[in-house]
Amino acid sequence: MTGLGRSLELFFVDGRPDGMLTAEVFNWTGHVLRLPRTQLSEGLKRPEATQTGVYILMGQDDDGPIAYIGETECMSERLKTHAQKLDWWDDAVLVTAAGDPLHKAHVKYLESRLVELAKDAGRMRLANANVPPRASLNEAAISNMESFLDTLGMVLPAIRVDFLQTRSRPSTAIVTNPQDAPKSDSYEFSLPKHGIRATAVMSDGEVIVQKGSSARAEWVGDRRHNTHYWKLHDQLITNGTIVAEGNRGIFAENYAFSSPSAAAAIVAGRSANGRTSWKLPDGRTYADWEAEQLKATDT
Repeated sequence: MTGLGRSLELFFVDGRPDGMLTAEVFNWTGHVLRLPRTQLSEGLKRPEATQTGVYILMGQDDDGPIAYIGETECMSERLKTHAQKLDWWDDAVLVTAAGDPLHKAHVKYLESRLVELAKDAGRMRLANANVPPRASLNEAAISNMESFLDTLGMVLPAIRVDFLQTRSRPSTAIVTNPQDAPKSDSYEFSLPKHGIRATAVMSDGEVIVQKGSSARAEWVGDRRHNTHYWKLHDQLITNGTIVAEGNRGIFAENYAFSSPSAAAAIVAGRSANGRTSWKLPDGRTYADWEAEQLKATDT
């Protein structure tokens, strides 16, 4: 990572945020089209729909959210087939490149890597039974495809396709931005009555709960509320990120959350105010530290 900003251009084709949209990045040959199934016939008339590329289908079946990743030399023909045979998907994401330079080996490589990434992330069930084999490419072509994937990995979350991103972090996680949190200090959240103790560091806007931290092994809060949190808690238990040991669960790896409250809720197994739950060794809460940083901007 260079730390340099990138410019992403989103175009809402029909002016609606839930309609067709395209995404492009300056100096990147890729082109991404997010296409609701309700606009399939209209979307398949677009030029990119006749190109070679990879695609992602997303929706829900009786068991919950599900996705499928595939490749084709003609997007429109393949999606017509999926529309006839698969009824669970609601949205399609078409990934092509300007000038249609991708060939069969390119997209087979991209398909394989995207399935690998999705399975490693473990955030969405895949209809793909196995990881397809990578196409045989030379060293230069592999480097080009990996560079293509790097940028695609930035674009997809921006259009609400984030299940390819892993939240696992290296076991030696450190604070990389001095303004994110005090150097060498970690936050702690504990529930002594239940033998729960978790530590976390703040890095690049993420709350990274450290490997070995404990959490409740079951969600004890009201499942009628905080739907996202209890589903995430169940998911982390299911995929082995949190390993159940009796009434407690142990983080098997560092795991990044988007907010202090999200991290606190998973540790507590219920809704929790992370801004006051997470505390520095000197007793200051995350909210205290945040207030000090804001006050410093007044000088």
